[in-house]
Amino acid sequence: MALNVKVGLIGAFDMLKFKNMAKVREQAIQAAPANEIKADYAINRNAKILHPDYQKLVVSEIIEHPGAGAKTFVFKREDGENPAYFRAGQYLSLKLPIGESFVTRPYSISSSPKEALEGKVSVTVRANPNGFAADWLLENLKVGDKVLASDGQGQFYYEDLRDAENVVALAGGSGITPFLSMARAIRDGVEDFNLTILFGSRTEESILFREELDEICAACDKVKVVHVLSDEEKAGFEHGFITADIIQKYAVAPYSVFICGPEAMYRFLSGEVAKLALPRRLVRREMLGVTKKVWEQPGYPQDAKGKTFRMTVRQGEMEKVIDASADEPILVAIERAGIAAPSRCRSGECGWCRSKLVSGDIFVPEENEGRRWADVQHGYIHPCSTFALSDLVIEVPGEYIG
Repeated sequence: MALNVKVGLIGAFDMLKFKNMAKVREQAIQAAPANEIKADYAINRNAKILHPDYQKLVVSEIIEHPGAGAKTFVFKREDGENPAYFRAGQYLSLKLPIGESFVTRPYSISSSPKEALEGKVSVTVRANPNGFAADWLLENLKVGDKVLASDGQGQFYYEDLRDAENVVALAGGSGITPFLSMARAIRDGVEDFNLTILFGSRTEESILFREELDEICAACDKVKVVHVLSDEEKAGFEHGFITADIIQKYAVAPYSVFICGPEAMYRFLSGEVAKLALPRRLVRREMLGVTKKVWEQPGYPQDAKGKTFRMTVRQGEMEKVIDASADEPILVAIERAGIAAPSRCRSGECGWCRSKLVSGDIFVPEENEGRRWADVQHGYIHPCSTFALSDLVIEVPGEYIG
């Protein structure tokens, strides 16, 4: 059916005015003075407080956990202000001056958000035989030392619009830290949900934060901890690994599952959690990190294993040619060469390290593919989760290092 629309004289003028609106706006913009806007708006002040580019922190206290081979580093802001507020479960990305390089590493915050309002924030670092930054921190960082840190990062926190009121947390080793922060937040009245932690450790002696977890459970009936020992059989403890049967034994339906632990634990739990047949939105995991054995990932070309390629890194006017091993993320090669590059999650998720791949072939493990579709199509990569398969040319954004 034909639709006849008659436009009167006034309507025609309205349409003409709308058509010329973009031109009128552009003229107004060009006519305006190019003076800097110096107004101090409250919303801008609050944004800087909650989401600073970086926080300059000072180590105020170091708490040792000898049985677990770990230390808790308590930080305060260098300028005396409170650290940026965060959600329990988030992490700080620390920028560390190791040798000639600036290296970033994400560490889950172990303190309660309430403590940020009291002027401090803490991360707990455990020894890692195959690590680099963790052992450097444990051996070198002292009270009074200064570090750069991000604000609270990541999406690994409780959200009542998405998660069930009952949360079963599956933790392994230092993976207890985000759940300790959640437990503290529940105790402090910052968060309100029921938290059951299934905490896997090798032995009773190696349990991290055992006394404090016991104290929180005694003071707060919303938090419960079940210890699972892999190398010992003892009364009062579950034995073996965290399985679907153990999860179902302690879960109260409906429930969400949160997971944080070492890579081997993620691999094992992927099959066990699948047996629970939970909706996808009810299964949350902390960042996996990038695989240590990329050649074992599906689709990886085996003839690239062990090879070293030449990578041209462009950053502003700087251009530098460095070595890039096919067995490690491109970001590691960049940092080793002393180039300050942006990064935070080091898992391919946040996009903070987003860079332009000018030429060359790369491999991204499927489990670390966090790029937007458009970035994949237009040649952008996340160097933290990308591996070289040939000589490369990349453009890396600059990074503020304080």
